Amino acid sequence: MIAPGALHSQEPVDLDRSGVGAPVFRIPALAVTTAGTLIAAYDARPGGADLPAPIALVLRRSTDDGATWGPRLLVRADTAPLGFGDPSLLVDDRTGRIFLFHAASVRQGFAGSGTGSANDDPEVLHADLSWSDDDGLTWRHRRLTSEIKQRGWAGLFAASGAGIQLRSGPHAGRLVQQFTVRREGGNYAVSVMSDDDGATWRAGALVGPGLDENKSVELPDGSLLLNSRARPYRLVARSTDGGVTWSEPVPDPQLPDPANNGAIIRYDPAAAPDDPRAQWLLFTNTADTLQRRALTLRLSCDGGRTWSRGRTVVPGPAGYSTLAILPGGDVGLLFERGRYDAISFVRLPLASIGSCR
Repeated sequence: MIAPGALHSQEPVDLDRSGVGAPVFRIPALAVTTAGTLIAAYDARPGGADLPAPIALVLRRSTDDGATWGPRLLVRADTAPLGFGDPSLLVDDRTGRIFLFHAASVRQGFAGSGTGSANDDPEVLHADLSWSDDDGLTWRHRRLTSEIKQRGWAGLFAASGAGIQLRSGPHAGRLVQQFTVRREGGNYAVSVMSDDDGATWRAGALVGPGLDENKSVELPDGSLLLNSRARPYRLVARSTDGGVTWSEPVPDPQLPDPANNGAIIRYDPAAAPDDPRAQWLLFTNTADTLQRRALTLRLSCDGGRTWSRGRTVVPGPAGYSTLAILPGGDVGLLFERGRYDAISFVRLPLASIGSCR
C-alpha cells in the first residue's frame, strides 16, 4: 500500500514512478465507483512513444479517498506489436458498471491509421472498451471500431481522463465519452454515447477541425459544455442535444493552454438545477500558452462563464491531468508529474481552490 502521510499535508504522492515497474508511466484516468472506490488507470509504456507500441494498461484502487492505494493491477497487455493505451474511465451510476475506454494498435497509431472500420484491420488504430462489474478488480474487453467509426475517419481514440453520465432532461442516463478523430488531415472532436447502459454505442457529429483531446460536462439546464486542448487558449463549444451536435468552437481567453490534455467536471452532479451548487465546475490544465508547466486547478461558480485565478498545484513542469470528486467532498487530482517522471495524486479541499459563497 502507498502510505497516506503526504496526503494529510496535501502534498502529491506518486502512484508509480517511471523506471520502477515500467520504463515510463503516462496518461492518467480517474473515477469514483458507486461503491466509493477511487480508481486510477494509466499507461505502462516500454518507452516514451505513443501507440503503436506494446503498451499495457494498469490501475490502482483506493478505498479511503486516496489516503492509501492498493497494488498495481494489470487491465490489459499482450505481446509485441500489440498495444493498449490512453485510458478514460466512465462509471454508470445506474448499474455500477465501470467502463474503461482505450485505444488498441497493431501496426498503426493515430497519425498513420487507415480509414477502414473492420475490427480486425491491423492498419487501423482501434477503439476498445473494457468493463468491470466487481469494482475494478477484473475486466472484460470488446472492440467498438466497427460500431462507432464513420466513413472517411482515419485515426480515432477516446480522449483520456473520464467520461460522463447525463443526469437531467430527455437524455438522462446517457453515457458520453469524448473522442478525437483524424479526418482529411484535420483533428476533430466527437461524442460517443450509449442510451442502453453501454450495450450499444454510437457517434455523434464531428466538431472542428482544430480540436484535440477534449472533455464534456453537463450543465444544470441539461446542455453540455465541451472543452478542448488547444493553443494558446482552450476551445469551448455547447450542445443542446446530449452531445449529438455541437456549436462552433471558440477560444476561452480565461483558460491559457499549451495544447495539453486537461479536465473539466461538475462539482455536485446530483444538485438540483436551481441549487447554486449545480453551477460549480472545476477545471485543470497546465496554464501556460507555450510550455507544459504551472498545473492549475480553477473553480467556476457560474457554469463555466467565468473562472477563478485558481490554485497552482505544481509551478514547474507537469503533463496531463484529470479530476474526480471524492466521496468526502474533496477534489482528487491525478496528473503526470515533471517531464513524465511519475503518475501522482493529490487530494485538495474545495476551499483551497476557491469559494462560491
